[in-house]
Amino acid sequence: MGPLPSPSTPAGTHGLTALLAHPAGAIVALDFDGTLAEIVPDPEQARAHPRAVPALAALAPHVASIVVITGRPAELAVKFGGFAGVPGLDHLVVLGHYGAERWDAATGTVRAPAPHPGVSAARAELPALLDGAGHAATQGTAQDTTQGTAQGTAQGTAQDTAQDTAQGTWIEDKGQAFAVHTRRAADPQAAFDTLRAPLAALATRHGLVLEPGRMVLELRPPGVDKGVALTKYAEESGAETVLYAGDDLGDLPAYAAVDTLRAKGHPGLLVCSGTEVPELSARADLTLPGPAAVADFLAALAQAVSRT
Repeated sequence: MGPLPSPSTPAGTHGLTALLAHPAGAIVALDFDGTLAEIVPDPEQARAHPRAVPALAALAPHVASIVVITGRPAELAVKFGGFAGVPGLDHLVVLGHYGAERWDAATGTVRAPAPHPGVSAARAELPALLDGAGHAATQGTAQDTTQGTAQGTAQGTAQDTAQDTAQGTWIEDKGQAFAVHTRRAADPQAAFDTLRAPLAALATRHGLVLEPGRMVLELRPPGVDKGVALTKYAEESGAETVLYAGDDLGDLPAYAAVDTLRAKGHPGLLVCSGTEVPELSARADLTLPGPAAVADFLAALAQAVSRT
């Protein structure tokens, strides 16, 4: 295990110093895809890095709380992360759908609101929109987190979360939201750019918001984002210090939340996994090469706080 890396900013150095001085007052919040798990072409195949869960389990007993904040359904993040039943992670919390859902390791249950009506209405229009843009797609469904079953769409039901199409553009149905992925298209960036404006218009028509990411465009209800989720959780936990690690544009609101907490006197540390999103890495206190390095950082942090 290597040494604990040093932040590149004074604010980050202050945040890490405060965490090391009093880990029992710190919460460690992390994104899943791209942070704890590598980005893969098929999101159904994403899994936490092999060193990530052991590192979290070693760190958890020494800090106030560890929380995973993800755009995925909470139950899928738990499944793909391998978080359930892990000794040391007895009080882990997973906030899915940007905080709309909550899974607690202590109970093993998910709390979720009723779906926003605009999601199903927009989803019904999606095939025609994609066909008109030259990116006809077949819809797949994500496992419903409250019922534990796959639910059909107006175009048909599929057991896989995402299905390939001839063009390589496909839909991930998350229940509370849905996403259009372009990673497998012949020209992923061109497909992303072509679809961004019409999907933004579709979101507006149905009272949703468009969240762009790394070759993915997600439509979800307003009023939920990782910043709102992190702020609420930090307040609930009585956090003195907050560490947040993410990798994509959807993590910017969480970065802003940490900045707000800093302004209120709570030290914070912003960690960026990878450099693919310069808007995020430019704001980070500490940039790591990817999920493997994040796992190693968490392990080094666990070792450091175990000596305090």
